[in-house]
Amino acid sequence: MRALVHQGHSRPLAWRQGQLQRLAALLKQVEQPLLEALATDLGKPPVEAFLEIAGVAQELALCRRQLRRWLAPRPVPVPLVQQPGRAWVQPEPLGCVLILGPWNYPFLLTLQPLVAALAAGNTAVLKPSEHTPHVAAVIAKAVAQHFEATVVAVVQGGVAVAEALLEQPFDHIFFTGGGNTGKRVMAAAARQLIPVTLELGGKSPCIVLDDADLETSAKRIAWGRFLNAGQTCVAPDYVLVTPGLRQPLERALGEAIDRFFGPDPRQSPDFGRLVSHQQFDRLDRLLAGVEILKGGERDRDSRYLAPTLVRGEPDQALMQEEIFGPVLPLLEVAHLGEALDFIRGRPAPLALYLFSRSEAAREQLLRCSQSGGVCFNDVVFQAGLPALPFGGVGASGLGRYHGQSGFDSLSNLRSVLQRPFALDLPWRYAPYGDRLKMLRRLLG
Repeated sequence: MRALVHQGHSRPLAWRQGQLQRLAALLKQVEQPLLEALATDLGKPPVEAFLEIAGVAQELALCRRQLRRWLAPRPVPVPLVQQPGRAWVQPEPLGCVLILGPWNYPFLLTLQPLVAALAAGNTAVLKPSEHTPHVAAVIAKAVAQHFEATVVAVVQGGVAVAEALLEQPFDHIFFTGGGNTGKRVMAAAARQLIPVTLELGGKSPCIVLDDADLETSAKRIAWGRFLNAGQTCVAPDYVLVTPGLRQPLERALGEAIDRFFGPDPRQSPDFGRLVSHQQFDRLDRLLAGVEILKGGERDRDSRYLAPTLVRGEPDQALMQEEIFGPVLPLLEVAHLGEALDFIRGRPAPLALYLFSRSEAAREQLLRCSQSGGVCFNDVVFQAGLPALPFGGVGASGLGRYHGQSGFDSLSNLRSVLQRPFALDLPWRYAPYGDRLKMLRRLLG
């Protein structure tokens, strides 16, 4: 797979567009079996399942439209002292990319990086999550039908298989998942000096100020938190709200939950399930001793945990790790400054949300916080824009993808300088004599 790239076969635009066309054909064929697999593995309703296909399709459409422009040499100015000459940056393939997919969006977050890998002229090995075995089987079958094994290959298995893959001499490793596993991936890559893209997560805060539209804010927050049963890396992980607004927001969130999922979300066709009993047990432990404001019903056998609102406290276990489930803590803060102090005291999140009509509040948040991305007056949507770079900062991730940022991340941006033989001026060569004064004038 590396040889195909390093021998130059994948460099032409036509080869890259051909592989993207194969991926487009795969998306058309895979819809029905994928919807069934996502329902089996995660209880995803058809609309949420289809969003995984749509996300890959949007990325693919943008990439196919823009690929010729992205691939073109990018001119760089040549200073007078180095003239005559011409300089440019040439995007070139890296080689073979390893893509380690997660279980929460097992199709989207495995195939979306593949778009960038193929557009950049690479081959790729996909390792889907073993926690969603039905989706992994769909991916493996579809890839084998649409791609040559030397271009895209799928390897299935658990931790031992992933560790064995990490020992191979890949040219880039793309990982989406939790921070602890991300550290192990980065450590393995470091042993061979393999570059990595780590899309991790963390506790993404949501601030609601007094001037927000309460009903709209509550609907959007509830939608983002309980989408995919809360198993979304950019979902709002907790809400910071002023004391006077906490109870009205709690009521509005409760009304939104009832409107979305009915009086018994267990019976709703639009509410998913936790991926495993292990995840259920983890959330069950985190909820121990927490004051539940709404919901909290759970059933281990069916991996069901109801949409749940809780009273948050800074030192409770629920606030020490990413929740990654249908639980939303509400914490009180006096004002925006206190909310930002709270956020700065914790690792930088993947996403940061603010609901407010105030331009000054938005500017203050951008000036006084750090996060992978920011969204004002909505949640999650920023991750769905194919042209907007996506990624974390610090503990929430390393590197960016989506659109051209993904193409660049999985390319070698090769620096090239071309000079003629003519005009070979003698001033550069020894003996230098008194040329120091001339150099100072030339270089300013």
